[in-house]
Amino acid sequence: MSESSFRFRHFTIHQDKCAMKVGTDAVLLGSWIQPGHSRRILDIGTGTGILALMLAQKSTALIDAIDIDAGAFTQARENARSSPWFNRMHITNEPFQQFAAATTERYDLVVTNPPYFHEASKPAEEARVQARHTDLLPFDELIDGVKKVLLPQGRFCMILPLKEGMEFMDLAQHKGLFCHHLLRVKTRADKPAKRILMEFDLHYGLIRDEEIIMREEDTSYSKEYAALTSEYYIDLK
Repeated sequence: MSESSFRFRHFTIHQDKCAMKVGTDAVLLGSWIQPGHSRRILDIGTGTGILALMLAQKSTALIDAIDIDAGAFTQARENARSSPWFNRMHITNEPFQQFAAATTERYDLVVTNPPYFHEASKPAEEARVQARHTDLLPFDELIDGVKKVLLPQGRFCMILPLKEGMEFMDLAQHKGLFCHHLLRVKTRADKPAKRILMEFDLHYGLIRDEEIIMREEDTSYSKEYAALTSEYYIDLK
């Protein structure tokens, strides 16, 4: 499989038109999310469409996916059309703020692998800037939009670096979106957590706090990571 595509068990991601390629963050999040009986799912900033496709594989939901970048929109639409679930997927090219303001749909599940390097030095490529920074979708606007499109019993799931994740949780709680389940991701047992996966809803309650270690001391993938991602990876090495 070349760098322009990535093959999973039941679908292939082509990524030659998209600034952000298939990465561990999206695979972690898509593997961790349990769509349950969701009837409608929204993927914000879909990129290649990987999260939308992962959730299509393990649900019967109708899935809307949006991205502000024209290349990502084209790529995601092509990937959706070549998948077994093309008839349940709808891809849109527009900013989330515009989508949230205009849509009358309400969702059981909203997901995103969002831009997050709001303090880091910015790469030169414009599409990569859009994909990796919060300039075009600040956290407060993301939270406001999610609250608008979420059903009363709906859930919102995302992944962030640990520092940004803690900042997001504080802001979300202040705005009435509450974290109930989180998963801290360590690359190795002796390393600090690198990523945090979070599930929110609109109701205050207790937080289930868990941890996963991706690699063993010999750098092989851990059994827990292999089990988590087994529905998707063909051969995890």
